[in-house]
Parts: sequence; C-alpha cells; structure tokens
Amino acid sequence: MDNRAAHALIRFGLGHAAGESLPGAPSTWLRQQLVGPDTAPAGLQPQPGGSVADAIATFMLDRSDPPPEGQPRRTGQLFRAEMQGLFQNAITTPASFRERLVWFWANHFTVSTRRGEVNALAGSFIREAIRPYVTGPFGDMLLAVMRHPAMLLYLDNAQSFGPNSRVGQRQNKGLNENLARECLELHTLTPASGYTQADVTEFARILTGWSVEQKEPPLGYKFRPFVHEPGPKRLMGYQFVEGEQGGIDALRFLGEHPATHRALATKLARHFIADAPPPDAIRAIEGTLRDTRGNLGAACQMLITLPSAWIPLQKLRSPQDFLLAALRASGLPADDDGPRKVPVIAILSGLGQAPFGAAQPSGWPDRAAEWAGPEAMLRRVDWAYGFAGRGNLPEPMQFADTALGPLLSDATGTEIRRAGSRRDGLTLLLASPEFQRR
Repeated sequence: MDNRAAHALIRFGLGHAAGESLPGAPSTWLRQQLVGPDTAPAGLQPQPGGSVADAIATFMLDRSDPPPEGQPRRTGQLFRAEMQGLFQNAITTPASFRERLVWFWANHFTVSTRRGEVNALAGSFIREAIRPYVTGPFGDMLLAVMRHPAMLLYLDNAQSFGPNSRVGQRQNKGLNENLARECLELHTLTPASGYTQADVTEFARILTGWSVEQKEPPLGYKFRPFVHEPGPKRLMGYQFVEGEQGGIDALRFLGEHPATHRALATKLARHFIADAPPPDAIRAIEGTLRDTRGNLGAACQMLITLPSAWIPLQKLRSPQDFLLAALRASGLPADDDGPRKVPVIAILSGLGQAPFGAAQPSGWPDRAAEWAGPEAMLRRVDWAYGFAGRGNLPEPMQFADTALGPLLSDATGTEIRRAGSRRDGLTLLLASPEFQRR
C-alpha cells in the first residue's frame, strides 16, 4: 500500500478492510464511487417492517398493544435489525467513500432516537431520504428529508398548525417552528446568511400541513390542506404560493441559495480536510456547488482534486470512525449471532456516540476538541484493550499493515514489536496516534 492509497482508504473512506483490494489509482477509485446510483447491498434491503409505512405501523402497534413487561418493544427490535445491516455494510463495503458520504449527510440531517418514533424510522430514513441522493443535487435530498416522517416527527412539524387554517381556528392551535428553524440554521443557510426571526416564522407557515399519516393507509408523509396556513408567504424577500407547492418551491430556493453552498462547502471541507479547513478549499467546493446548482457529486469530485485533501492525516476519528476502522481491519462482522459477535450499538453507546443518539439536531460534532477529552480517550483505550484480548484477531503487525500500511510510524512499529504480549501489541496499535487519525 502506498501513501496515496492509504490516504484514500482512511481519509475519504472508512479504513482499509481485511482482504480488500488496494486502489491502484486512488483518485480514480474515489471518482468511480461518485458515479451512478447507490445500489442497496445485501443486508440493506428493508427489514421486515422497515418501510416507512410498516415502520409507522410498528410504533403505532407498540402504543396500542405494548408487549408484556420485560419483553422488547417492536420498535427496538426493528432498530437493532436496521443498525446491524447498516454497520455490517459499513464494515464490508468496497465503496467506503460513498458510505462515508451516507453517514456524513445522515449526520447533517440528524434525527434522533430521543424521539421514540425514530427507532422504527431510522433505517428507512437512511434508505429513502439519504442514500439515493448523496451524489445528486442537494435540493433533491433536502426535499426528501423534509418529507420523511422521521424528520417531520423528530422536529414536531406534524404538530404545527396554521393559526388561520380551518383546524387552527377550530382548535385554537398554532405554529411549531422547530423544523423551520433547524432547516434554516443547520440544514441550509446558517445564521451567517442574515435571515431573521420573521423568516423563521414565515417558513414555519409555509411548512404547515407537511405532516404524517399514522392511522389510515397509505401511512407516511401527507400534506394536510386544512392545517396549512392560507395565503402567500414571503421568505428572505421572495414570495411563495399557498399550498404544498409553496413549500417545495421554498426548499428549492434554500437548496440553491449561495449561503447554503457556502455552508455545505465549509462542512465538507471540515469533514474531509481539517477542523479549520483552508479558505481556498472552501471556495473551490463552494464554486462547484454554485456552478452545478448544488450537485453533491460534483462537489466531491472537486474535493478529491484539492492538494489540501491529500496532506498528512489530521482529523481525529470520531468513536464511530474509530470502531469501524478497527472492525474493517480485523475482518470481524458486526452484531452477528456467532462466536465472533461484536455488539456495535452497545460499544458505540459506551464510547459516547450511540447510533442515532445525538442530543441535539446539530448532530455529532466534527472537531477534535469535542472528542479528545481525557475521559473519552480513556474509554477508547479501555475498549481497545478489551478488543485486543480476542483470540480471532490478526497478529499485531499484520493488523497494522492492513489498517495503516505506510502510515504506521517507525516509533509505533517498534513499540508494537517490543510489546510484552500479542494483546499489548494490538492495544498499542489501536491506541496509537496514527490509528486515531483519518
């Protein structure tokens, strides 16, 4: 493995997997993952009860007919099955750059199991609102996300009523601004664009009626005209028509806004290059988004041509990145029922990054300062020592060659060879500065 191949696998991908062919032309390998549709691999087909409609039926059944005390809830079982498929794919996929993009955009559009319905809907959210759109126009993903029941329930838009709508007047109900606020602040413009509280309120009016049918088929997204605030609305100085079309037009406007392009470019550069990315890298990605009307595949094509994207690894791996890299290099599966079982959900919860468990709509942080506290790093070392005690792992230097190749420093290699035991050698590798970076 040469340096550039190692960088491609680690910086842009999820780490080198045991038995994975090395990219002979790393830039070509990366570009090929940005072309064509994302075909759902085996294990990522909808789980039984995993479509949007079935997921809604599952959590509604948990409400109307809860399982006996001590028995797992159906939504929890569905969530675990979905996560097993997602993580097993992340550990084995040969298209790990594209898979990193799936997780990147899922975090950008965070939904959390802190809202109970998301347990059932998380898998379909990834499958239907994120995965098909990671290399297409950002506006298409934005619309899919904003219509997905996971987002509409998580940020309470199903409980938002136009004050002057028929239902709003009859029941004396009003706006819930959560979805509108987070869409402007986190998903699109950011406060740097200069939008006002009046824009948040007006956008919330635009989105009234975007709701979820939970009782009568077809279950899923539903526009409710009797909940929608009547009349045209103005957002950021532009007028949008009454009805569902006004919301679609507003999202297209936000998805192609220059401030959105700037915010997305900054976020991509921060994720793939450095916590404080070079301004010229941000400008290059932003320009591509502007010229292509928000095409994410084109933005990533630009990203991999930037010299700053190929500098020595700087980013601290998040707990999820750290765990996935270790499992990919080890060749062990995630959450199977055999003797090699690795309980990924429990491990990530212990490391501070429970799947779909972010505390805020801003998602998981993407800067080292948020992950590098003494307690957090000690948890990684503790897990590494426990993991290194497994008897079915490669020898330490074989593991190091798979995981890091030429990025393993001479000093770390020497310490691994000098280790008093195989377990100590593996622990030193997993806790090394090189393995902590991507």
